[in-house]
Amino acid sequence: MTDSAHPVAWLRHAGQRLGLLPSLGGSVAAWQLERPQGQLDLWRPWDGKTEDLYQTASFAMVPWSNRISGGGFTHEGQFHPMRPNRAGEPYPIHGDGWLQAWQLSQPAADTLVMALVSHGFDGNPYDYEAMQTFRLVDGGLDQQLRVRHLGATPLPYGLGVHPWFPRTAQTRITAPVQGLWLCGDDPLPLAHTTDFPSGWDLNKGAPANGPLIDNGYTGWGGKACITWPELGLQVTAGMPDFEREGGTAQHFCLVYRPPQGPAFCFEPITQPIDAFHLPGQPGLRVLGRGEAFSLTIQWRIEPAAAPA
Repeated sequence: MTDSAHPVAWLRHAGQRLGLLPSLGGSVAAWQLERPQGQLDLWRPWDGKTEDLYQTASFAMVPWSNRISGGGFTHEGQFHPMRPNRAGEPYPIHGDGWLQAWQLSQPAADTLVMALVSHGFDGNPYDYEAMQTFRLVDGGLDQQLRVRHLGATPLPYGLGVHPWFPRTAQTRITAPVQGLWLCGDDPLPLAHTTDFPSGWDLNKGAPANGPLIDNGYTGWGGKACITWPELGLQVTAGMPDFEREGGTAQHFCLVYRPPQGPAFCFEPITQPIDAFHLPGQPGLRVLGRGEAFSLTIQWRIEPAAAPA
C-alpha cells in the first residue's frame, strides 16, 4: 500500500496481518493470511489511496446499520430528522461512525482497539461512544463493536460490520436463514418472504456471483461460511448471542452481491434495513444514558474441499 493521508496501523500475529485505518472512518485496510507462497487477502484490501470507505476492506456501522427512510425516525413521540450522508444515496446509511476519525490504541500484543466519541454528528440525534476491538488468534480474528449511549434521552440503536470478500468463480455463501426482505428498485424492504428467489437461498449455499442481491435476511442462525473451493479455503463467521431485555436478540445478516466487480459483502447486523420504520422496529435496541450493547463476530480460517 502506498503512502497516504491515512496511515495504516498493522498488527501481525498468528500467521496473519491486520491493517487498520483509524483516521479513515475507523475502517480496515486489510486482513491477510501469511502463507509460504505469499499473502492471501481474506477481505478485499484497500488500495492505499482512495478515501471512499466502500473501497476499504471493512468498516463498522454505528449507531445504526443500512438505510433509514422518511427523512428520519420517530421515537417516543419525537421526530428526529436525519440527512443523507453518501453521494448518490437518498437516505442516511450505515450510521455516522464510518464518517469520523477514531483513536487507536494497542492494549495487548495481539490486539488493536479503535475508539470514537460522537456528539450529534452532522445534526444526527445520537450522542454515543463506540469501541472496535480486533484480536488476532490462532486460526482467525475476533472482532467486537460496542456502543454506549451518552445522551439524556433514550434512543434506538443498531450495529453491524461491512466486510468485503474477494470472489472467485466458485465462491459461495452458506448460512442458516429463515427468510428475507424483498425490495423493488429502491433497496428499502417491501415484503418479507420465506420463499427464496433462485440462487438466493443461503441454506443451500448461494453463489457469490450473479444478479444483484442487496437484501437483509432474517432468522440467521449466527453462523456463516464463505468458501473459495479453488483455494481450498473458507472463512466462517460466528456471531454469539448478545443480551437484551426480555431474552436473546434475533440475528440478522445482509448480502450485497453486485453484478460486477471483484468483491461482495456478507454483513452481520443486529437489525434489518430500515428497521426504524418496520412494525415493531425489529432488532433495534433502545438505550438509556450509560447503557451499552455489543456485536461480536468470531472469524475463523479453515480448509475447504477443493473442487471436484
